[in-house]
Amino acid sequence: MAAAVSLATSIAGVSLSSCLYNASGPLCTTAEELDAIGNSEAGAILSKSATLEKRAGNPEPRYFETPWGSINSMGLPNEGFQYYLDYASRAEAFAKPYIMSISGLSHQDNVDMIKALAGQKHIAAIELNLSCPNVPGKPQTGYDFEQSRALLQRVFEHVSLPLGVKLPPYFDLPHFDMMAAVLNDYPLAFVTCVNSIGNGLVIDPESESVVIKPKSGFGGIGGDFIKPTALANVRKFYTLLNKDIAIIGCGGVKSGLDAFEHILCGASAVQIGTQFMREGTTCFSRIARELGEIMQQKGYADITSFQGKLRSLD
Repeated sequence: MAAAVSLATSIAGVSLSSCLYNASGPLCTTAEELDAIGNSEAGAILSKSATLEKRAGNPEPRYFETPWGSINSMGLPNEGFQYYLDYASRAEAFAKPYIMSISGLSHQDNVDMIKALAGQKHIAAIELNLSCPNVPGKPQTGYDFEQSRALLQRVFEHVSLPLGVKLPPYFDLPHFDMMAAVLNDYPLAFVTCVNSIGNGLVIDPESESVVIKPKSGFGGIGGDFIKPTALANVRKFYTLLNKDIAIIGCGGVKSGLDAFEHILCGASAVQIGTQFMREGTTCFSRIARELGEIMQQKGYADITSFQGKLRSLD
């Protein structure tokens, strides 16, 4: 009989029974959706990215699935910061970490939310979203290195909980170095790599039109197509960041093998987005089973046995 393997992990001292959990975005907006994640085999519950006030988001249709993934321009629809803060006590019933994602529409909004989260005992960590590409007129903070530094400088004056950031994908090697130089100056708990690839375009050739309404059809790309980019970002930041900053992989994860590759690149945990939208909460148990089978075949007892041990061709 094969020995049991452990998918447990720890991020900034926060223990997760499984290294797999949801990405902020799909199916995590309402209390009922968050309850479903709590009742699943996900290792944590991550809220929808909260703005200070409730938002309806962009006009529909704003999400479209393709054989290789998805395109979306949701525009941060959410129930507002106080809603997700109030949910924290309800999340206690699931005995797994509840992580709040926040995405203020201004630096001051983010500072105000961070201040309000000080000392909240039911919240395990905060994920500060620097990378939403789908709010018209709002550039991604993560692509402006000085603005990123200015925001982190302000929020870390008020942080009392483990704080991580969700980053956009980077493509130019000097940009990895530039962002790492910013992030290494602050006591971050984790970095999530990556959000969707911003401003792709999907066309329906039959109708000769775009498939989503906002921004003339431009939207964030997720799914299979972004996995190589996500893996590159996980790997590069794993090599560049201070070793006490955990890396959370996100992008193109629909199987245990995909999760294995993210961890091999250096991820301490793996978020699931597009596949969660497609499959629902059963994806967490299925992908965990597949990842466990790969680990058994390779003789790995836990994820630290192979985390970050990607080999180069010398």
